[in-house]
Amino acid sequence: MCLGIPGKIVSITDVEQQLGMVDVGGIQRAVDLSCVAQEGEELHGLIDSWVLVHVGFAMSVIDEAEAQATLAILNELGQMQEELVAMQEGDS
Repeated sequence: MCLGIPGKIVSITDVEQQLGMVDVGGIQRAVDLSCVAQEGEELHGLIDSWVLVHVGFAMSVIDEAEAQATLAILNELGQMQEELVAMQEGDS
């Protein structure tokens, strides 16, 4: 099963490479924003946006209500903890 985890873009780390820092449950990780970047718009306009993150890519922009509802469901299912551990282990 492919799982997209909601995260909030907190900063842009590299405009040329379209990379940003995304906070997922208190863990910040560099994420490729090229799938959600809009041609002709500044990447910094995405700061504070919620996105679905999958394998290091922000796949789509979602609204905060959808992000919070998804996080609540994932927490209930226990999958959020597993995904956060996997993300932390990926930084090693």
